[in-house]
Amino acid sequence: MYPTTRLPIPGCLLAMFPDDVDPQDEDSLLHGGRVRSFKHERGNWATYVYFPYQPEEKFEEMMEELLSTSAAFGVILTPQEELHLSLSQTVVLKHHWILPFTQSLKAGLSRCKRFVCSASRLKVYCNAEKTRTFLGMEVLNGHAHLLDLIRVVDETMTEFHLDTFYQDPSFHVSLAWCVGDFTVQLRKRLQELQVLWNPIEVELHTCISRVMIFECSFIAQNVVDNHEEGPYYLCLDCTELRCRTGNKTFRFSLDTKQYQGPPNK
Repeated sequence: MYPTTRLPIPGCLLAMFPDDVDPQDEDSLLHGGRVRSFKHERGNWATYVYFPYQPEEKFEEMMEELLSTSAAFGVILTPQEELHLSLSQTVVLKHHWILPFTQSLKAGLSRCKRFVCSASRLKVYCNAEKTRTFLGMEVLNGHAHLLDLIRVVDETMTEFHLDTFYQDPSFHVSLAWCVGDFTVQLRKRLQELQVLWNPIEVELHTCISRVMIFECSFIAQNVVDNHEEGPYYLCLDCTELRCRTGNKTFRFSLDTKQYQGPPNK
């Protein structure tokens, strides 16, 4: 009698083909319900460019309060595992493109200077495929410097015939997410958390004005603004740009001299 079930593939053989993916890895139930933006194919590497954000203790405290407050009113959010600020869309690189792609990025970034940007205003986002909704913190300071970097990254994307970044980007750090397009529902739920008709005073980037906000983040913004130690500002020291492609991460240190604008090519 022959066995009715297949024997497992030895680990030593699996290690020889790291690009091969078990079909179970495509099962969204194994990834919190998340769905791939594009099907995995051997030799295709999902790639994006970003600034990492390392949270501090105050951030962890603020996130706990934000998640618990949302959950109490029926909005279940999953905290983002790795916090970052994206400077590109997620694109697909062929394996043999990785080296020239990263070399092109390195050359373009060689004269870019380090800077600091900050974020404090919550905003709701949804990905292009409408498979996930995010609660993010939008950048208010450092926008011009980020646009300069986008021009550099976009030049490399164009060189390899890949999608460039969004035309009118809203730079942000995603804090938490839920599966599906719940943009409208999330805004409605968060409005219900707000004490009815209680306006939020918002300090704008270029001037200070009092505005009535009836958008996505009423009570969530109150959690941020009314933190026991004062309004919370998420600060990123933009000294090292990173490129994640598959399971590889490339690091590009920015010049520590005073910022002088984008490089000329």
